[in-house]
Amino acid sequence: MKLLRHLPNAMTCGNLLCGCLGIVLAMRGHLDTAAWLILLAGVLDFGDGFVARLVKVSGPFGKELDSLADVVTFGVLPSVIVFQLMWFQNLGVIAYSAFLIAILAALRLARFNIDTRQSDQFIGVPVPANTLLIAAFPLMERYQPQFDSLWKNDIFLGALIAFSFFMVSEIPLLALKFKSFRWADNRTKFSFLLASALLLLFLQFAAIPLIIVLYIAVSLFSK
Repeated sequence: MKLLRHLPNAMTCGNLLCGCLGIVLAMRGHLDTAAWLILLAGVLDFGDGFVARLVKVSGPFGKELDSLADVVTFGVLPSVIVFQLMWFQNLGVIAYSAFLIAILAALRLARFNIDTRQSDQFIGVPVPANTLLIAAFPLMERYQPQFDSLWKNDIFLGALIAFSFFMVSEIPLLALKFKSFRWADNRTKFSFLLASALLLLFLQFAAIPLIIVLYIAVSLFSK
């Protein structure tokens, strides 16, 4: 039973390991594999909190460890991916602007740790959501090249960096936390999850950017 108490932190360390491996792979040009590691890290990041509640373990250590892991996996790694995408587009020194994503992610995570307003909602786009948006494009490049003409250009890649500023915005967004599973209490959340599932079914990885945009729209119009 004592070993189970360490499982949440072990999962957080797994998240960090995914980030470290992903950075190495992205720098070597394996952007799709790095993106898969982001998806795995996202599962671990969601699961560590769930397991912590399950085994009734909580405390400041786990919270700080989680943020440190997230800076690497959901801050530095997506910066490297965007840097590589911009570098492959021959954008030269402009590609280094991709590391603004890591800075913005660190600022977002630091604020989240001390912001008492974010217990029932998020203020600004969550760092993992921004990273999932970025991870979608290497996966689309690998598995859905028919969409390359829509996003493989200087303006769109610059827009990815611009979108990351929403992480430090004051926009209130929906937190997908459930105090109960009654339809009446969670109509908006269930509708969003159903729409997201349908988008993923029909568009696969290309659905991820649409889901992030839908998430922001639903949050704004559900207030």
